[in-house]
Amino acid sequence: MNTDLSVLRQSAPLVHCMTNYVAMPFTANALLALGASPVMAHAPEEVASMAQLSQSLLLNIGTVDAAWLESMLMAGQTMAQYHRPIVLDPAGAGATDYRTQAAWQIIRTCHPTIIRGNASEIMALNHTCVTTHGVDSLIDSAQALSAAQVLAAQTHSVVVVSGAVDYITDGTQVQSVKGGSVLQTRVTAMGCVASAIVAAMAAVNPNPMEAAFHAMTIMARAGERAAALCQGPGSMMPAFVDQLYQLTDNIFQG
Repeated sequence: MNTDLSVLRQSAPLVHCMTNYVAMPFTANALLALGASPVMAHAPEEVASMAQLSQSLLLNIGTVDAAWLESMLMAGQTMAQYHRPIVLDPAGAGATDYRTQAAWQIIRTCHPTIIRGNASEIMALNHTCVTTHGVDSLIDSAQALSAAQVLAAQTHSVVVVSGAVDYITDGTQVQSVKGGSVLQTRVTAMGCVASAIVAAMAAVNPNPMEAAFHAMTIMARAGERAAALCQGPGSMMPAFVDQLYQLTDNIFQG
């Protein structure tokens, strides 16, 4: 029986990643290792055309500015017209009003299929007063679960809260993924890669709850295996990419 991972490798979906400067190389390499085909395009002259060619879209506001936000909205509206999945990573939401407002503008305009963020970001989108530390979270993911459920119901999106335990909810159902490694929190853009993998899974699975659950399972299992092999954060990134390449469908069993 094929799983999302085997279908992904057979079909190599084009994942349009409108992501931040910090995350681009890591994101591209991770998607290629997994079996997807990433493309990074931000120019307003081409984003709509690129969106038409893509099977899913990632919108990550980590280094957003006015021009990028305009391009993201254009791409998102195009994908919505074609009823293709959109994943929003509200990186740093809550750190500044601009980021939070940008995330909400994308939500209201593009209606993302899945929103993935850390606990602080999800709580900030739910207008909960939180203490942020740049784009990192100072809050445990379990503390953000109720906010995620409210946000999911409000936006009609599946919401993923990343942390020591990842939570996935559509506002009613809740699934969780345990595992991974603390070393993943010491590697920049690991969360951005998680959102890209969510987008890749959503490209091959029309059920956003399942797609998000499988994506976070991939993150956890690859993180565990990479941590067992590497010496620290510096070797964690290449080890993680290698483990993505070596994963099999067995990770979804049991």
